[in-house]
Amino acid sequence: QGRILEKTGLCSQITFGRYVRQGRKLGLDPKLFIQDLQFNQVPVRVYQPKATSDGRRRGILFFHGGGWVFGSLDTYEKVCRYLSRESDSVVVSVQYRLAPEHKYPAAYEDCLNATQHFLQNLEHYGVDPARVIVCGDSAGGNLAAAVSQTLAGRSDLPKLRAQVLIYPGLQALDFNLPSYHQNRGVPLLFRERAAFFALLYLNGDAMHMKEVLEGSHIPPDMRLKYRKWVSPDNIPEKFKVRGVKPLRPIDFIAEVYETVKRFCEPNLCPLLAEDSVVHQLPESFILTCEYDVLRDDGLLYKKRLEDNGVRVTWCHLEDGFHGIISLYDYCGFSFPSGKRGLDSVVNFIKSL
Repeated sequence: QGRILEKTGLCSQITFGRYVRQGRKLGLDPKLFIQDLQFNQVPVRVYQPKATSDGRRRGILFFHGGGWVFGSLDTYEKVCRYLSRESDSVVVSVQYRLAPEHKYPAAYEDCLNATQHFLQNLEHYGVDPARVIVCGDSAGGNLAAAVSQTLAGRSDLPKLRAQVLIYPGLQALDFNLPSYHQNRGVPLLFRERAAFFALLYLNGDAMHMKEVLEGSHIPPDMRLKYRKWVSPDNIPEKFKVRGVKPLRPIDFIAEVYETVKRFCEPNLCPLLAEDSVVHQLPESFILTCEYDVLRDDGLLYKKRLEDNGVRVTWCHLEDGFHGIISLYDYCGFSFPSGKRGLDSVVNFIKSL
């Protein structure tokens, strides 16, 4: 299937998609110093409030969404300016390498390397080492969760103060959770696209998408092992009232598993991290949207964090859909619930 997509112009589809999403170049911002730099060879854009500050500011590492395939510093320029201005924080937006040209773990490694560099050079940006936050939406939320887990056990760097996960995608074991069926055809992220992006990030192609969607890519014993974390049973009943499809049993296909077994790595699917890692995580903010296939990933991670004694602030947009934050003031569009979501992120950050 991946080969067919190549032949029918997958590459041109992706190039076109990137062009459409690239965002307009914005003029100077009267309230911010903005500069493009490199942290450990990773391109970043740093936003610093111009106003003088009483003390050292918070620092926010921002990883953009776009299915690991789309998105750039320009696409999220308005969001990052807003975060920096409204929370009076230094924001570092990270331009990690994109799939399918750069497969997993490229994006994760870029985000980790940029974060480590920042943590080692905080004084240069006037940032308080006790108040550094990782933040991301969608695929960026996945990367923020993975970076946060990796740094949780590190004693040689300042500890992260918090993680902000905006409708994150956190697992690729089960594309049949209730939110996947309820919102399978809801823009901006269809159920098929979620699996498509995960496969492009993992392997650089979308072969075996059908098997991954139906769930025949995970061995039964593993499915059983992870059931305690990835299961509709862990999702509050009120999220199932829109109907849940009972799953018919499907056969496991070993050769498909061989091509996707890295889906079981927590750096790719943070929901699968062991409790010993999860309980070391910093205070967390999770935003979910009702009309989003990834809603249940966020709900399951919220439960895991809480079960491990991590403080979670949860914001649920009842009328929200996937990608709504990135549409903040986008080409004249704005959705009230997107602004509400963004402001809840700002308020959480200001409380730290």
